[in-house]
Order: sequence, then structure tokens, then C-alpha cells
Amino acid sequence: MTRINDRIRAPKVRVVNANGEQLGVMSSREALAKAQAVGLDLVEIAGQADPPVCKIIDYGKYKYTQAKLKKGKSKSATRMKEVKFRVGTGQHDYNIKLGRAETFLEGNHKVRFVLQFKGRENAHKELGFVMLKRIIEDLKTMANVDQPPRLSGRAVAMILSPLPAHQRKRHFHLFHGELMEEDEPDEEDEEEEIDDNEDESSSIPDDDEPEAADEEISAEVSEVAEAKPAE
Repeated sequence: MTRINDRIRAPKVRVVNANGEQLGVMSSREALAKAQAVGLDLVEIAGQADPPVCKIIDYGKYKYTQAKLKKGKSKSATRMKEVKFRVGTGQHDYNIKLGRAETFLEGNHKVRFVLQFKGRENAHKELGFVMLKRIIEDLKTMANVDQPPRLSGRAVAMILSPLPAHQRKRHFHLFHGELMEEDEPDEEDEEEEIDDNEDESSSIPDDDEPEAADEEISAEVSEVAEAKPAE
């Protein structure tokens, strides 16, 4: 609790004026009289010092400034996020998890990566280190290693810290929680190419077709000739 004016209990205080100038050590009554003479308050800003340090300022403004600073610190405070893996985590899930990790890092949060072992996986804990080293390599454009991979019981964990904002470059982009794949081949284009090839081959005439047509015409002519009455 901040003490002001006549609530200051110390018999002597070190006084600083509103401009930061030292006024020296004096009794608390004398310091309060100086503050009241200029229409300001005497505020104890370092009660643990010997003697306590007091400043002659506007307490209302001082309180507002302190609240604003506290709010700014709480916003900028780094929070720890966590992403969990398994030895058998598939490629799709791996990409999604790293996309989320990049989002955390982009928000200036540290990220703790945990890989848990179950059952027979405990006999192959080296696979956990392989996975975490892969994560370090895949996120090297977003983070640096704050705490290297360490084995603890049935899990291996590490902590990555975000790089400065101007050095970050994302590789695992998320869209509505899903990974956006990049540079995938267009299946429709491939299908169209196959269809074009089929059309070209079908447009080439078959050598047997004209012969079959000639035989049909000859048969029709013969039938007409037989049906025509003799003159």
C-alpha cells in the first residue's frame, strides 16, 4: 500500500521533487509542508529505504501512471504454451501441431514440447530425442532452443523461445485450424491432360474401318442388282 501525506509514519524522509531533484533528508512534516506549498502530494515511493524516499508529485497522476505500467507489463508478459507429441505422431498431425506452435511463437510465447512414452515405447526413448531434434530443425526460422531436450521419467521435453519478430519466417501455415498445404499438384490438370491424350488417340482413324465400310457398300449394291427386274 502506498502511503501519502500525513499517512507517512517515518520521522525523517529523503525528498525528491517533481523534476527528480534531490531536496535532501528532512522531517516528514517539513516535507509535507513543501508539497502542500506547491499544491502537490507527498508520496512514499520507496518505503523500504533508510530513510524512506518520498516524492512531491500529483498522486492522482502517479496512481494512473503506475496502473498503466502494470497493465502494460501484464500484456507483454511471456506465457508458456505446451504442445504434446507421441512417438507415432503421423505427418498430418505433426504439421498441424507445428502450425499451432508457430502461432504461439508468433505471439511471443515460449513453447514447451513434450513427447510421452507409453508401453513398449519406453524401451526406445532415443526416438523421442530424434523427434524433438526434428522439431528444432523445422522451427529454426521461428525459434531458438531455450532448454534442450531432457528426459524426465516417461517423457522427454524441451523449451523453444521465439526469435525477434523481424527474423521469423513461418513454414506451417494454419487456416481455420487446418494446415494449408503449399505447391501441391493440381489433379484436375492431370486429368485434363490424360483426357486430351485419349481424344487425340481416338481421332486417329483405324485402318480396318474403311475396308469394313467398302464390304457393306458392295453387299448393298449386290442386293439392289438382284432385286432389279430383267428388261
